[in-house]
Amino acid sequence: MFQIQTLNHISPCGLELLEAERYHFSEQMDAPDGILVRSANLHDWAIPDSVMAIARAGVGVNNIPVEQCTAKGVVVFNTPGANANAVKELVIAALLLSNRRIVDGIAWAKSLDGSCEIEKLVEKGKSRFTGPELLGKKLGVIGLGAIGIQVANTAVHLGMEVYGYDPYISVDAAWRLSRNVHRAQDLKELFQNCDYITIHVPYLPSTKGMISGEAIASMKQGTRLLNFARGELVEIPAVISALETGKLAAYLTDFPCQQLMGVPGVTMLPHLGASTPESEDNCAVMAVSQLKDFLENGNLTNSVNYPSLSLPRSAGDQTRYGIFHRNVHGMLTQITSAFAKQQLNIENMTNKSKGDFAYTLLDVTGSASEKDIAALREISGVVRVLCFR
Repeated sequence: MFQIQTLNHISPCGLELLEAERYHFSEQMDAPDGILVRSANLHDWAIPDSVMAIARAGVGVNNIPVEQCTAKGVVVFNTPGANANAVKELVIAALLLSNRRIVDGIAWAKSLDGSCEIEKLVEKGKSRFTGPELLGKKLGVIGLGAIGIQVANTAVHLGMEVYGYDPYISVDAAWRLSRNVHRAQDLKELFQNCDYITIHVPYLPSTKGMISGEAIASMKQGTRLLNFARGELVEIPAVISALETGKLAAYLTDFPCQQLMGVPGVTMLPHLGASTPESEDNCAVMAVSQLKDFLENGNLTNSVNYPSLSLPRSAGDQTRYGIFHRNVHGMLTQITSAFAKQQLNIENMTNKSKGDFAYTLLDVTGSASEKDIAALREISGVVRVLCFR
């Protein structure tokens, strides 16, 4: 029976996929095989040696020591796209908020409480909250992943002219993108043409502070900037300066910070992007499904530290082995030779690398002895050997 530790509240929609006859899950256990987590910080937590995989019910994995897990052969999963619709809807709402001064208007309307002439005051004061329509305006979408594509396609349906930029767009994503989205050749083209810019890229060393003072300087005067991806993607001092000069007309973000408190033109939401019951259900179902497929079959889907890889099960008396190893020359030869020495025939095998590490999944006739498995683990560069019966 597989032992699954849940470090946060995981939606019942996901947990009900863990069959009672094969899985036991609990918040407390000494030697879990897998971990389900949402926001719990694992950096200061000693991950038990028994753990084979950690499934994050969400996209960001900054709460997980990914490099440490990779070095130990622990797979880390996330759930890209599970919260895409929730974030998309909030971004569309933010586009409207950026235009129409809705938040200020609501606050002003509340301030009229107790007045005997509310109707007259409304008609007299509403001109302070006018703003442009989205129809016909140009929106730049940076990053065309699961969220960016939905934002771009929805904006097209709202009558906006949409520019998209993503040098790493996948074939699957390209198929889902509206043909009416203009492909920007570079960020400069997007900045120079668009009235609104929304960011949908992951937070990496290469993307940190990508919306810098230099980037903002190349934007149109009065651009409205939206950040519902990660706060670190934007240089806050540059944003404040641009709001003061009018280079930016508004900055809307899902990541409040002290520097932006009280700054005119800033609208901050309390990280509401994925805060819908539907999103939490979707993330839980995806996280559990991926964790189960790995524990039972060794398949990897949406792993952030090892390559995506899948091998269909075939009929017969076979044992499946998953071998995590360094991505170095001659490794496959050593692995297959080790099985040959054990007189075990390899029926099916697949291998894929991701950066400095790789994963080999294979089916053999019969099964290796503990002594033979120990010999596999002794191969230089092998990180971990797992058996999936």
